[in-house]
Formats: sequence, structure tokens, C-alpha cells
Amino acid sequence: MERSPGEGPSPSPMDQPSAPSDPTDQPPAAHAKPDPGSGGQPAGPGAAGEALAVLTSFGRRLLVLIPVYLAGAVGLSVGFVLFGLALYLGWRRVRDEKERSLRAARQLLDDEEQLTAKTLYMSHRELPAWVSFPDVEKAEWLNKIVAQVWPFLGQYMEKLLAETVAPAVRGSNPHLQTFTFTRVELGEKPLRIIGVKVHPGQRKEQILLDLNISYVGDVQIDVEVKKYFCKAGVKGMQLHGVLRVILEPLIGDLPFVGAVSMFFIRRPTLDINWTGMTNLLDIPGLSSLSDTMIMDSIAAFLVLPNRLLVPLVPDLQDVAQLRSPLPRGIIRIHLLAARGLSSKDKYVKGLIEGKSDPYALVRLGTQTFCSRVIDEELNPQWGETYEVMVHEVPGQEIEVEVFDKDPDKDDFLGRMKLDVGKVLQASVLDDWFPLQGGQGQVHLRLEWLSLLSDAEKLEQVLQWNWGVSSRPDPPSAAILVVYLDRAQDLPMVTSELYPPQLKKGNKEPNPMVQLSIQDVTQESKAVYSTNCPVWEEAFRFFLQDPQSQELDVQVKDDSRALTLGALTLPLARLLTAPELILDQWFQLSSSGPNSRLYMKLVMRILYLDSSEICFPTVPGCPGAWDVDSENPQRGSSVDAPPRPCHTTPDSQFGTEHVLRIHVLEAQDLIAKDRFLGGLVKGKSDPYVKLKLAGRSFRSHVVREDLNPRWNEVFEVIVTSVPGQELEVEVFDKDLDKDDFLGRCKVRLTTVLNSGFLDEWLTLEDVPSGRLHLRLERLTPRPTAAELEEVLQVNSLIQTQKSAELAAALLSIYMERAEDLPVRGEGTGVLGSLSLPLSELLVADQLCLDRWFTLSSGQGQVLLRAQLGILVSQHSGVEAHSHSYSHSSSSLSEEPELSGGPPHITSSAPELRQRLTHVDSPLEAPAGPLGQVKLTLWYYSEERKLVSIVHGCRSLRQNGRDPPDPYVSLLLLPDKNRGTKRRTSQKKRTLSPEFNERFEWELPLDEAQRRKLDVSVKSNSSFMSRERELLGKVQLDLAETDLSQGVARWYDLMDNKDKGSS
Repeated sequence: MERSPGEGPSPSPMDQPSAPSDPTDQPPAAHAKPDPGSGGQPAGPGAAGEALAVLTSFGRRLLVLIPVYLAGAVGLSVGFVLFGLALYLGWRRVRDEKERSLRAARQLLDDEEQLTAKTLYMSHRELPAWVSFPDVEKAEWLNKIVAQVWPFLGQYMEKLLAETVAPAVRGSNPHLQTFTFTRVELGEKPLRIIGVKVHPGQRKEQILLDLNISYVGDVQIDVEVKKYFCKAGVKGMQLHGVLRVILEPLIGDLPFVGAVSMFFIRRPTLDINWTGMTNLLDIPGLSSLSDTMIMDSIAAFLVLPNRLLVPLVPDLQDVAQLRSPLPRGIIRIHLLAARGLSSKDKYVKGLIEGKSDPYALVRLGTQTFCSRVIDEELNPQWGETYEVMVHEVPGQEIEVEVFDKDPDKDDFLGRMKLDVGKVLQASVLDDWFPLQGGQGQVHLRLEWLSLLSDAEKLEQVLQWNWGVSSRPDPPSAAILVVYLDRAQDLPMVTSELYPPQLKKGNKEPNPMVQLSIQDVTQESKAVYSTNCPVWEEAFRFFLQDPQSQELDVQVKDDSRALTLGALTLPLARLLTAPELILDQWFQLSSSGPNSRLYMKLVMRILYLDSSEICFPTVPGCPGAWDVDSENPQRGSSVDAPPRPCHTTPDSQFGTEHVLRIHVLEAQDLIAKDRFLGGLVKGKSDPYVKLKLAGRSFRSHVVREDLNPRWNEVFEVIVTSVPGQELEVEVFDKDLDKDDFLGRCKVRLTTVLNSGFLDEWLTLEDVPSGRLHLRLERLTPRPTAAELEEVLQVNSLIQTQKSAELAAALLSIYMERAEDLPVRGEGTGVLGSLSLPLSELLVADQLCLDRWFTLSSGQGQVLLRAQLGILVSQHSGVEAHSHSYSHSSSSLSEEPELSGGPPHITSSAPELRQRLTHVDSPLEAPAGPLGQVKLTLWYYSEERKLVSIVHGCRSLRQNGRDPPDPYVSLLLLPDKNRGTKRRTSQKKRTLSPEFNERFEWELPLDEAQRRKLDVSVKSNSSFMSRERELLGKVQLDLAETDLSQGVARWYDLMDNKDKGSS
């Protein structure tokens, strides 16, 4: 409200000056009287302005009535008028809220010092020096620099939008050819940096900064499409978030930083005040939708995993890796359950309290998953698994929000947040987490999966995943990162290439790329008007089985109606590439003669380090050692009992067995597949599920076969508790629900008493079908004399589809600890112990029972470590060095087991590394080209020729550096790829160790007519495809004893020589 010129605020007593002693001290205006000639009229300009304001206000109110008049003129009902009025009032409310929020934020930034002092009940003086925030520092000097640069940044933005963005918008659509920026002003309110946090670099060649930014600006950007008389714009904006800045790589030359990467770790908060036609976006309903769409656009550009890269030096190497680096790791999130949730459903106007229909949202960065809804349950069980890529540690957080599903608006039940750094530190977290903002807890199991470039770990990961129950999707074994760089010489777009309904002239294409793996498809951006596009984008895929999956690449015009080229790449090719990386040009099919695509493909195996898995102990659980109950005299005058020298386990410790389950084949299974609505009868895709001793196993799927052959081996630790059964079920693999093909059971007592069972078992609950199983009880023996032969036998009977066979069983009994350090701040680790298995192998009875000092030097633990060698009596391999000795004790003399401590089966590679074994001194010395160690054996039960390449020694070095050897095997006289095998490549060594197994399916008489050509080769250079022959040997299988399976050293010859020794 305006005041008249004669009015004014009454001065306060403190503001009034002392009374003047002389009236002349008063201002002249105080004694002035109105001029009679003026007639008492007010000043002319003031009266005209007041009259204009009244007319303007009256005109606005009159304009509001115009829509009402028009509605009556055209005969519309009152409902339309009321609807329009409600729409206007909603728009006005949203608009006022945005303006109020902008004013409050601006006032906060302008009067931050006064507001902080008022809030803290302090005066306007500075905060005391002892108040400090070591993690986040306030950088006012940086804000002053930004304020100084802000006007010039506005000039740059105006130039960028007018010269770069506007032409791109006009070229993207013919309807936007008159698009222009009519006004670009960043305003006078610069961006402010509230705090800066510097992280210790994960690597020495980078610097990590977190900038807490807040922008409450009076920015004004107006655009216009003159063709349609359309104007729109933005007037005022809020943006708050944490911007991470990475300076890398650090270089030894100016400007010392090679590039700057910027991104938001989490989605920033955004609020925009629209003008022009975009005022419609402030209508209730459209407001939140528009803000969400804009945030999605920002997230696709500046929120992890996307980032903005600004190179600071020319010819920067590995730009693609800097713009889209490999993830730090993968977190497998098991959303198991929740408990104690609040009830949100009410009935009969709240008189009757119901329950809730909970579901959960799991979020990490831009990756979001939604669980299924559990109806009417306050303690839901979800049992779902999700996998997320982690790009930044620290910084990213796992967020779980629980909601109650309702028809209108879902009710919030609570949320939890957890920094991914805690998962990385623990490797496995399995705990109940309290929900904030509500009541109850959510049960999560979080597993950190490391990224390995070792293809040899893939089989182990696949075997582990087969036993993991995961929904809605199966667990992944690897990830694939595709760096899409560029293409060359794509075909021109001509009228003949398009379908008849599309009329196109000859022009350059607008290429984009579709990349697909199974049912997951990702698309690149479109590059306009070029046949040599540059994309420089990265795409990430989860892989369930890289051995059988393929990457399908389609280069298309932006209309998706025309394919410019295609490429299908089996991912198994990456498994044989160095470091699982392919970085090269790929020739496109169905394209021009010189059309090609440059990509870099990086595969990484997802490995869960089981050695780091720990389960939190529950206070008060049975079996936990209580210090007070164990030593009641502690702290009293009574002498403490003497310290024991050995453990005292019960009689059941170390008496477990290992059951080796060999799933061979099945016959006469029923056909479940139907085609054409059941008119055409197909076959089945069978697989086997095994359950025993609380563990589950699953075989691989055999496609389209009613008489499948699996030939897989599983091992499980069992006890002699009566009543146990091995449950076997056969299923047909389908896309939706797997069909049941039969079941059978085997009493464990039968196998433990006989030691061996080889039978065809009839499948129950189905019309036909039977299953061939071979079960063997392996009793651990406390002698190391048979270990080398066990390792040899296991390598011969090992199947390709099975995990590494166990050679020994390790049992650990932990009794007590003493003199542990007082727990302080940190990780909570009180000490650790590493026990080499080589000490067990030379110990009496393969057992160590004593006090062990922890690595920290403080504290000791009393434990018993007992190793037992697993000797198979029914392997089918003839003994050649010495026969197995039978155990002196029978099974009937062994006590029954009711449980015991955990046991570990030691595989062959682990024991080979720890076994102190040297070659016999009677062996002949190596020849001038070196030797290769091989085992040749014919597996009669499987009708397979087996060859194991153990290693080489004393290879010849031709150049300055040692070679990168590998072994190639060829079954002559065939020279096709079907009989060719090769080992992995070892780097810079003259004595490589391979220990790799190869098989050929052929009858024994045919195998004895063949010759095995063994060549040891090395890559000539990194850039060359040529291979250097280090030596070879040709073995006549007719002159080789294939029944023994003996490992022998063979002298390598030149290419022109033949023979063996």
C-alpha cells in the first residue's frame, strides 16, 4: 500500500534526535504552508500514476470475466467455467509457491551471516576459532572468484546457445527451423559453493573434490519459434546438489592436469519458474511431471554413470575411459524381508485398522528397482535380488524406500541409506537395517563383487551362480562395457534403400547404433548428416553366461527404418583375448564394402571373494564362548586354572565324509515342449536339481533332448546322521515356469554303508523316465603320501561342466583366545592368522593343535587344524605309482555325527601350489629347446581322449625379453578347428605352468590311429598376428599307453624334426 507524501513511519525513541533549542534548526519544509494558488491539489505526476494503477487493476479483473462471457456465448455449461477457474487457481498456487521459494532461498544466501548468527543465538561477530568442520571446508574465496567471472560466463553462455545449441535444435526437426534464443541473461545472482570436501585420491594420479553447490538465480532465457508464433522461457531457477570434480590424469607438464571430469553423484534438486507458453507446465500435475522429465534429461548428461569431460591438453590418451571409466565394482542386493512395518490401511472411516500392502524401491544413483507388492502383510518376505554398478567410492549410497500400495497415493513407510564404502569394506553385509521416517526394519544381504580380468575364474563363478536362487533375473557372471567410438564409410541414404511408403532422396544418413544382448537393447545418440559419425559413448551390460551370449550391433538411420550395417560378435571371443579386451575395427555386414565400426569391448568377471565372507555373531547365541562362565575365578584371589596346551573337541570332530555325486545321463524323459498351440509336439530342455545336507546344486541345461547326457560332478560334506536323503528332481527349462519331469530319492545310509552306488533310478510321479547316478563316499585320510596321486586322478576324471574336484578336506576347530587387544576406533579387527597348508602337509597325522599368535602380535588363539586326503576307490583310473591303502577303521566303528564346525574342501590348484614336490633326479635333463609336460589318457567310460598340459620348462629365449608362451594341440591327420585346442597365454616366462585339460570325443581304436601334434608358441609382438614357434613334439598315440594317465616330460624339437622322449 502506498503512503501519501505527508505520511511516514513514526520514529522510535532511539531514533529521535534530542529536542533542538532553536526553532530555526527545523527543516524549512516543516514550516511550509500550502500555496493558496494551488488550490490544495496534489502533485500532477502522483495523481496520474494512481489513476493509471486503478484503471490497470480494473482492466485485469474485467479480463477475468471475458472467459465467463465467452462460455455463455457458445452455450457451455457452468461446469466448464468452474473447471477453468479451478485450473487457474491451481496454477496460481503453484506459481506463488515457486516465487516464495525463490525469495526465501535468495534471502538465505544474501543474509547468511545474520541468519546463522540469529539461529545460533549469537551476536554478529565471527564464530569462535575452535569451531571447525574438517571434512567440508567453506571456500568464500572461491565464491568471490565465481562472482567476478559470472558476467563473462553469461557472455559465453549466450554465445554457446546462439552459435551451437540453436543450430543443433533447428537441424533436429524441420518444424523448428525458426527456433532462436531471443534473450539469454544469467542475472546478477551467481552460483554459490557452500562447501568443498577433498577426498584422498584412490590413485596418485587423480584429485577428487566434492562441491556442494547452490544456485538460486534470476536467470532469464527466452526462446521463440517464429513460424508458430510460440514464445517460452525460464525466469528464475533453483539447483542444489553435490557436484564431484575429478582432476585426472596428473601430468608432469603445464597445466599439470590432463582433464576435468564433472558429475552429480546423486540427482540434484531442481525448481524452475516458467514464462510464456511454458507457463502451462506450472499447472498441477504437469508441474511435477515436467520437473521429472527435465531431471531425467540432466541425469542422462551429468548424473552418474554419465559425466562431463573437459580435456585440458591436446591428444589426451584414453579419453573414452576417462569419460566412461569401468565401474569400481558390482553390489548384489538381496532384498529379503521387512518386519514391524506400520499399518496404513484403514476401513470404515478409520474405525477398523487393517495392515499394509508393502513394496520397496531400491535405488543407487540412476539405477532403480521396484519389488513386487505383498498384500496385507506387516512382515513381508520379498526374496528378490538386484545388481547395481558402483562407480564412485566413497559418495554413492544405497537407498531403500518402503511404501504401502494404495489405489490413489502410496503411503510412505520408511527409508534407509547406506554408503557403498561399507559394503566394499565388509565384502558381505547381512543385517537388519532400521527404517528412518517410519517404524520397522528391512533385511538386506549386500555382496561386493570385484571385477576380474581372469577368464579362468568364469567357470567357478558360473558354478556358484547355478546354486544361487535369484529372482526376478538370474545372477550375472560378468559385465561387458562397450565403448562405441566411430564408424567409417557408411552407405548413403538412397530412395531404393527405403520402403516404398517412405520417400527419401539421396543424402547422407543420420546414423545411430542399437546394441543388444538377448532381450536388453541400448541405443546411442543420432549423429546428423554424416556417413563417418563419431559417437564416443559407453554402454554397459550384465552377462549371465558369456560363453554362449552374443553382442548384436545394428547401425541404423535415425528413423529406424533403414539398416546401414550389422555386426554379430560372440562374447566367447573376448574370453580368449588378452585382459578380456578387444580394441579394434569391426567390418559391418549388409553395408558398404568399406563400412566398418570402431569399438572397444571390455569384459570383467564378477567375483565374490568368499575368503572375506563373515557372518555377524548374534549375542547370546548357543555355543558362544562366555569368558565369565569359562573362568569364574577371574579377578578373585583364587588361582586361575592352568592354561591348556591342546584343544578338546568332541569325538565327532573331523569324522565327516565327502559325497561325490556324478550325474551321468537320463533316458526316456517325457516331452513338455509344444508348438503352434499344442498341435506340434517338441522335446524337452532337461536339467537336474540336487538337494542334500542343506545345500542345493543344479546341472546345466541340455537343449532339445529326451535322453540327455550331463556328465557333471558335485561334492558335498555329509555326516552319518540317520534319515538323510538325497533329493533329485528333473525339470524342463522354459521361459516362464519350468515343467516337472520327475523325481527320485536315495537314502544316504545306503551310500555311506556301501561306499559306492552306481544305479539307474526310476523317476517318480511321471509316466516314464530314469536317471543314471554314481555316488561315492570319500573318507578323509590323514596321510600326505597319496596326495600327488589324488591330484593326478582328479585331473583325469575332471569333467568340463563341473567345478574343480576336491583333493582334501580341511576341518578347523576354534576353542578360545587370550590376551586380545582392547578394541579401539577403526575397523574392529583384533587380529588375523594365516596358516600355510604346507605346514599341515608335513605335520604328524596332517594335524596342528596348539596356540597360534595373531599377526598383530597381541593375542593368541587355540585351534585345531586337521587335513584329510580324499582318496577315490572307484575313479576308473588304473594305479601306476602305488596302490591306495585302505583305512584300518571301518565305518561301523565311527561315531554318529549331529553337527560340527565348518569344513573346507581343498581343490587341486590350491594344494598343488602348497605341495613341496620336485622332479625326480633320475629324469633326463631338458633339451636345447626345452620340454613340455603332458598327461595322455583315454577315459573309456566317457569315450574321450583326455590331454592335460601341465607346463613347460627351460624354453628357448630368442630375443631380449622372455617369450609369452602358450601350447597348441592338433589331433592329426585332421587339421580343422574341430580338433584344435590351445591353452591360455603366460606372460614373460621360460617355465610356464598351465594345468589345463582338453578332451576329444572319439572311440579308442580311432584314437590309437591318430597323432597328437603339440606346439609351443609365442606372440612375435604386440601389434603382429604372427606366432613364433618355440618348439614342438609329435606323439604317436598307437605307441602311447593311454590306460595309465602318467604325466611325462617331452623334449621339444624344431619344426622339421619329429619324435618324443
